[in-house]
Amino acid sequence: MSTHQQDMSLVTSTPPINNGNQIFPEIEMSGDSSSIVRATVVQACTIFYDTPATLDKAERLLAEAADNGSQLVVFPEAFIGGYPRGSSFELAIGARTAKGRDDFRKYLASAIDVPGPEVERMAEMARKYKVFLVMGVIEREGYTLYCSVLFFDSQGQFLGKHRKLMPTALERCIWGFGDGSTIPVFDTPIGKIGAAICWENRMPSLRTAMYAKGIEIYCAPTADARETWLASMTHIALEGGCFVLSANQFCRRKDYPPPPEYTFSGSEESLTPDSVVCAGGSSIISPLGIVLAGPNYEGEALISADLDLGDIARAKFDFDVVGHYSRPEVFSLNIKEHPRKAASFTSKVTKDETVKM
Repeated sequence: MSTHQQDMSLVTSTPPINNGNQIFPEIEMSGDSSSIVRATVVQACTIFYDTPATLDKAERLLAEAADNGSQLVVFPEAFIGGYPRGSSFELAIGARTAKGRDDFRKYLASAIDVPGPEVERMAEMARKYKVFLVMGVIEREGYTLYCSVLFFDSQGQFLGKHRKLMPTALERCIWGFGDGSTIPVFDTPIGKIGAAICWENRMPSLRTAMYAKGIEIYCAPTADARETWLASMTHIALEGGCFVLSANQFCRRKDYPPPPEYTFSGSEESLTPDSVVCAGGSSIISPLGIVLAGPNYEGEALISADLDLGDIARAKFDFDVVGHYSRPEVFSLNIKEHPRKAASFTSKVTKDETVKM
């Protein structure tokens, strides 16, 4: 592995290609060149509480990836809006504080509406740089937040979204729960693309639903930087016979507002401005379980690999989890895809009402 340091590190596999001032990966592929997709996972930090600046940063990173030939770019969990790592929102069972409520107010203000102007900006970015874009966001619907992933095609069309089904631990106090209506897999010219966020990748039923929809490029935006995460990503690639693209943020304490505006609960006193609070670990795995790029724990980076889509068929020959290796007469999964709403309204026309033309 080699790196080239500019604003970002472009992490490469060997042997490298020297492309001007950049270094980008070249991976030996046996398939037809038309079946090769160049993909990049972004490992970078949100500019916290500043969504416009974060969007500007996202565009710079997208432009750099596109300049190096990427057709698909995946950003980390909650890149737009921010992952509130270390923040407790001053919650305790049966008690909240004025500061905690105000922390939530500021976090809510950093979130985006879907659809909304920020979504339009991302769509334009995808169109401008001619890439498929998968972006982790904090989505605002009224006064409830969702950890979501947005999908855009290379023509600038917003394809749809996935909402995190099961927030983890204290995340459940600040994010709502997704439902079965937002577990999409999009059939695109570069493959069937979907996403699962962070620890919901550990949910076997969710993975099975995505396999049953034919996912080929499985995006896994995350906030888990532990070395054990790579084992989960490798298992999913092998289990699903799909490429897995996992993107995480790399953050230092100084990337977040200073205390008392933002406090890392329980560890603030031990942190320096340069302390790493999220170490990245982003990676790209093939359907055969081969680590094509990453994991990177060194800093902000663009981590890229060439995906030979022929490897999907090669892997499925060994194991097709919803095909020849399934046992539907023994196991079955029922997926409820309809939206779950708190209230629904039905208009009723009475016999006395007439329609005037």
